[in-house]
Amino acid sequence: MDTRLKTYLSLCNTMNYRKTAEEVHLTQPAVTKQIQSLEVEYGTTLFHYAGRNLYITDDGLLLKQYAESQHYNEAELLSKLRRTERRVLRLGATKSIGDSVLDGYLARYLESEQNNLSLVVANTSKLLSLLDASELDFVVVEGLFEKKKYEVKLLRQERFIGICAKSHPFAGKRIPIQALAGQNLFLREEGSGTRYIFEQELRSQGYDLSLFNRSTVLSSFQPLKKLVSLGQGISFVYQSVANADQTLAQFTVANMALEYEFNSKRKLVAHLV
Repeated sequence: MDTRLKTYLSLCNTMNYRKTAEEVHLTQPAVTKQIQSLEVEYGTTLFHYAGRNLYITDDGLLLKQYAESQHYNEAELLSKLRRTERRVLRLGATKSIGDSVLDGYLARYLESEQNNLSLVVANTSKLLSLLDASELDFVVVEGLFEKKKYEVKLLRQERFIGICAKSHPFAGKRIPIQALAGQNLFLREEGSGTRYIFEQELRSQGYDLSLFNRSTVLSSFQPLKKLVSLGQGISFVYQSVANADQTLAQFTVANMALEYEFNSKRKLVAHLV
């Protein structure tokens, strides 16, 4: 925007050459010279004195409207340019992590006005395929994966536990794995980190999903937790997921690993954690 117009708008607001000079950090003669330059350019008188009071002319009001429009348009342009300069982090997180762990990290990342992000919540298999295809910059996943393929940082370790209804016989107990026989199990879809971990634990002790009376696949934690709380079956989740629902009881299985890693994996450097 023409600096003369900025000076002009200031004078329209103050109606005082001295105050305008202070506001725009110029000398009073310099302000006068800029206003006179505008009057010569537009071939009209912009201000006039009546006694000691300064008044704006009708033509001056027209120029004021034009200058205000210019000022607004410039502010909008600068705002849009700054938005395009913001860094947009394409982040992926597994459902266990996205639903119960990331809130604090996301809030800290977004404290900077220069940061923005898009978040995809999906299972581990899907996230890794998106990362490999460069459709995501950064993913946070749990469980086992081929670490040598990625730049990896440990986010935290989390307990992996069983959940059941508060009235269930397992509530608050440590049980042998054989006690799971005949139970109804709710588990996530194939490709989910929690399912992969649980099946690995079963195999390490010589069992598979046939140990259970029925295995029901649910891709969302909300119906899974609801059905468990109603006593329809049991499931296995991370501690943070279980803690977020006070209607659930927790239990552990003997000889089952209690802690697993939450890892951040990235192809591009991103300072989320």
